[in-house]
Amino acid sequence: MMIKRRVPNCAIIGIAELTPVRYTDGATTLGLIAESVRLAVQDAGLDKEGIDGLLVGPQVGETPQHVPATVAEYLGLEPKVSNVVDLGGATAAGMLWRAAAAIEAGMCETVVCVLANTNERNGNPRSPNRNPIREFDVPFGASGANTSYALLKRQHMEEYGSTQEQFALIAHWARKNAQLNPNAIFYGKPLSVEEVLNSPLIIDPMHLFEIVMPVGGGAAFVITSKDNLSSGDHPPVFLLGAGEKITHRAVSHAPALESAPLSYAISAALGQANVSVQDIDLLSLYDCYTSVVGITIENAGLCAPGKFGDWMKDHSFGHDGDWPLNTHGGQLGVGQADLAGGMSHIIEAVRQLRHEATSRQIRNAELALVTGNGATLSEATALVLGVES
Repeated sequence: MMIKRRVPNCAIIGIAELTPVRYTDGATTLGLIAESVRLAVQDAGLDKEGIDGLLVGPQVGETPQHVPATVAEYLGLEPKVSNVVDLGGATAAGMLWRAAAAIEAGMCETVVCVLANTNERNGNPRSPNRNPIREFDVPFGASGANTSYALLKRQHMEEYGSTQEQFALIAHWARKNAQLNPNAIFYGKPLSVEEVLNSPLIIDPMHLFEIVMPVGGGAAFVITSKDNLSSGDHPPVFLLGAGEKITHRAVSHAPALESAPLSYAISAALGQANVSVQDIDLLSLYDCYTSVVGITIENAGLCAPGKFGDWMKDHSFGHDGDWPLNTHGGQLGVGQADLAGGMSHIIEAVRQLRHEATSRQIRNAELALVTGNGATLSEATALVLGVES
């Protein structure tokens, strides 16, 4: 009996394998990764600009977190898709089908998958200091999120002349919207622009109320294929478009603000959904700091670079405004339950599109733009969610 084979859409075009050695004295995981990728890309007949996807393993001794961003920065890549695959001995095989799935989904075209490991003599630990953020940022005091995001805010103020009052307006609206969300940590605690400006200066020019409050919590969602939909209690909310990009890890290596990775991710998501930002009913924008929201508004094309403050003065951002923004209060109003804080933007978008947001419901909401931001405006994801009209 003839077996009809599935038509292949993806193929392996380059390989590399370093010669095993008993000990790798003086070597780093990042160095071995770089050499492996260089040889594989060379074997494929490409240059690094032809790589737009990156899958790595969890064991990179020079960084405990933000692994894809650290590796991408070290390699000089700006991937549109990136991920850590952590399946033990099945990691390599798991990488292959994930890369193919990303390509078939139209998220990227060419993915490099890489695994490497050092073996130090006498079990000496891998150096935690041989990566750009440890070399160029931490020794000069840029060792935490507050410092890095404050630097981005200062950069925006210096380049464009944006003001403290303009950034404070973002925090004001987050708290105002949180007053319609009884689950928000700051429910019952509205905030004026003046109160933002009078709050303690944590690190110049960032004030206390411009920074998320860490909280405990959790969030989850379930997604299935369109063919598997049932007549449940809620209308389905569809993923219409997605975009993703990494440009750096260390803030010292960040590109120009107008070229932040969210600019690509948002444009790609809107393009995949075949809509414009003017069609969006809800802006569900990641908001760990006020500076992130201002830059995201500009990256989305809602206004020109440097003009978010003027744009915000001309609009209203509540559920009944002309540009509903983080109607649940965002993380600045709700609190940030670690990574679940970012998921809250998806949850709010689904509530709004289901028309289940009660007192903060946007009238006739059909489309939502959701963004996610990792590291320091380094790892960006954007989604367009929608319902059938």
